[in-house]
Amino acid sequence: MADDRVDRRIDEAFRALPLASLADAALSRARELGAAHADLRVERIVTQSLALRDGVVSSANDDLTLGLAVRVIVAGTWGFASTHELTPTAAAGAADRAVGVARTLASVNTEPVRRADEPVYRGVSWVSDYQIDPFTVPTQDKIALLAEWSRRLLASDGVDHVDATCPQIKENKFYADLAGTSTIQQRVRIEPRFTATAVDRAAGAFETMRTMAPPAGRGWEYALGTGWDFDAEIARVPELLAEKMKSPTVQPGRYDLVIDPSNLWLTIHESVGHATEYDRAIGYEAAYAGTSFATPDQLGTLRYGSELMHVTGDRTIPHGLASIGYDDDGVATSEFDLVSGGVLVGYQADRAFAPRLGLARSNGCAFADSPHHMPIQRMANVSLQPDPARDTTTDELIGGVERGIYVVGDKSWSIDMQRYNFQFTGQRFYRIEHGRLAGQLRDVAYQATTTEFWGSMRGIGGPSAWVLGGALNCGKAQPGQVAAVSHGCPPALFDQVNVLNTAQEAGR
Repeated sequence: MADDRVDRRIDEAFRALPLASLADAALSRARELGAAHADLRVERIVTQSLALRDGVVSSANDDLTLGLAVRVIVAGTWGFASTHELTPTAAAGAADRAVGVARTLASVNTEPVRRADEPVYRGVSWVSDYQIDPFTVPTQDKIALLAEWSRRLLASDGVDHVDATCPQIKENKFYADLAGTSTIQQRVRIEPRFTATAVDRAAGAFETMRTMAPPAGRGWEYALGTGWDFDAEIARVPELLAEKMKSPTVQPGRYDLVIDPSNLWLTIHESVGHATEYDRAIGYEAAYAGTSFATPDQLGTLRYGSELMHVTGDRTIPHGLASIGYDDDGVATSEFDLVSGGVLVGYQADRAFAPRLGLARSNGCAFADSPHHMPIQRMANVSLQPDPARDTTTDELIGGVERGIYVVGDKSWSIDMQRYNFQFTGQRFYRIEHGRLAGQLRDVAYQATTTEFWGSMRGIGGPSAWVLGGALNCGKAQPGQVAAVSHGCPPALFDQVNVLNTAQEAGR
């Protein structure tokens, strides 16, 4: 898995840190103090966030997080400590504190830590798939591009305001443990975004339309058009927004829905991604957004959805926001099944949870968002797979609907603490009449239970219609941690889903 060519792309500023001496100091001290396991993480996280309002810069923030963490197992109990100081003395001190934490907690620990076995990976490296490091591009050039997008949108009739933003993140990690694994990694992610607003002053109302471009594990080339045609989208948005302003409100009832990947990714995230996190399923994670209806006693028997439903977890897919070579347990990442043939067949797990599932190996889902946070089990890129037998298009799915709605883009959502009852809205909605689109609608939300919704899926797009969506800000745990995650899917057709009128529900 090591690649010297790739290794040279890792920032010299990170590689120049005393990584080997920090690891030696921390791990040697942990061993001396009787730790059965110890690992060191050194992390450098660089971020920049740009925001423009009507073409004028409203904020431009740069941030750097740098530090190390030591994690140990002593007497079957975790211990953890971190520091900003990157010296061998500080690393050994962190090991001292981590062992002290473990010994203090051992008396109240009723469940000794067991970890799945994992091969040793010595001196391996991994870099995410991007072309232009955004942190090598002058900030004024990035602002100029966002300002140009804003200018073009504001020049169109009916667009009153434009917000343009672009968060960029570069994350470096070095990991080493007592078993002999050592990894060095670098990944980049970015989210160029614009939102156009139209105001109806007479009615005291407004509508918005945002780019459908998802955040991606790419570099600045993404904003320049590699992987997404922003120019074509900017040209279309004013007309689409004007149509949305004039569109009729939806009549509530049951409709066949064709859901675009730009909307369906979020439904996957909330109703499948979080529900198949093993720590949620066993009630270990409950304080932040609840547990899961998909409990382990139903593994292999729960009818999650129709036979068309094949969902995988994957931490290897190119440009995936959760893609990485090795997780924060030192595990080489992989792809694995969660739902197959509509049946629950697996969970996302880290190295400590894998033995509870009877797994010989972890599926590589440990992640910490900071050197000052303990790694926890986090979501992989959870994706709905396309039809392997037929390359069905969106138009073909729409053509099979007599009366329905085509849903495009994500917006707001709500889901209960068991990941079972939910409601989702979107950016744009179109009537489907006799297999054709018949104009936009407003005020649409679809509502269902997880198994009812996925059980109603009777059509699915093919490989050419599959799109990777996602978010930079998935929250979990206490203290809270934030992780980026992608979700791929094709468009899909769902039978007779309950549709609400959001304006009526709000009493308007």
